[in-house]
Amino acid sequence: MPLSWNEIKDRALRFSREWADENSEDAEAQSFWNGFFDAFGVPRRRVANFERKVRKIDGRDGYIDLLWKGVLLVEHKSRGRDLDRAHAQARDYFHGLADAELPKYLLVSDFAHFRLYDLESNEPPLEFALKDLHKQVRAFGFIAGYQARVFKDEDPVNIEAAERMGKLHDALKAAGYAGHELEVLLVRLLFGLFAEDTGFFPRNALAELIAQHTSPDGADLGAWLAQLFQVLNTAPNARQNTLDVQLAEFPYVNGKLFAEPLPLTAFNAKMRDLLLDASALDWSRISPAIFGSLFQSVMDAKARRNLGTHYTSEKNILNTTVRLIVEQDQLVTISERIRTRRIVLQGA
Repeated sequence: MPLSWNEIKDRALRFSREWADENSEDAEAQSFWNGFFDAFGVPRRRVANFERKVRKIDGRDGYIDLLWKGVLLVEHKSRGRDLDRAHAQARDYFHGLADAELPKYLLVSDFAHFRLYDLESNEPPLEFALKDLHKQVRAFGFIAGYQARVFKDEDPVNIEAAERMGKLHDALKAAGYAGHELEVLLVRLLFGLFAEDTGFFPRNALAELIAQHTSPDGADLGAWLAQLFQVLNTAPNARQNTLDVQLAEFPYVNGKLFAEPLPLTAFNAKMRDLLLDASALDWSRISPAIFGSLFQSVMDAKARRNLGTHYTSEKNILNTTVRLIVEQDQLVTISERIRTRRIVLQGA
């Protein structure tokens, strides 16, 4: 459950007093933003990353101070620096972001002042001093979980998710990896993508494992995924103590989703790129209410084209999931994650 507005206001006031005299961007910026998110009851590392590297429009590399994929981009400066320049610098980063990563909000700050841009509104930015943060907390309802969101099947992010995973499905099927094994593999990948963006897995854990550990030609990706599935099916106290550190960070997934051995998947460079492309979406923005339709559309090109005309209730999602995952007990994990995510997003 989100914190009450009174609790958030109290936290924001304490935060403002704690940081009233800070000046140095380099020394304390990350601690500042960790504290900022904490004021809203949200651990920063569960939703956003520091120092995201991007290629700017001039071809040079840039580093985004903080990025919450698809939601918020922050550019932070030392006290007294020009916030107009900070805004321009932040907009320059957009060129290097995938469409699914582009933020809805842009926030610039110099410790003493904030300026919040709603990029989907024609309204001027909200500008206020640090000392007044407690008066403006409702503008950050999208962080706290109080901003209600209406999910629709035709939401572009849902359609984009189906299209990206559908391309991977088609490539795997064309290569001869098909039938039941392909269905189980894609259910596992969909679960993983959703889990890493909703806090069940460490943030970006699956994407980073693929990007950092597998070869660009994709030749060893199947082996890494097979090992990951084995880890997810093993309780921590039963795992080998020599396990790769990144693999060891993944939680145990109770149930049978990862129990069935699958034939090793022979990925190539294109397939690896398609999976990384799918992981670039913010899967926390995918509507839980269309998971059944989403999976159907991934597996069926015709359904993929018609995703916007379908709606699947949570009951039907769970019926679909139990049929695909085979075992009833796995439903507990997925059902609870869907329900928890819905509460957080809608501020119920």
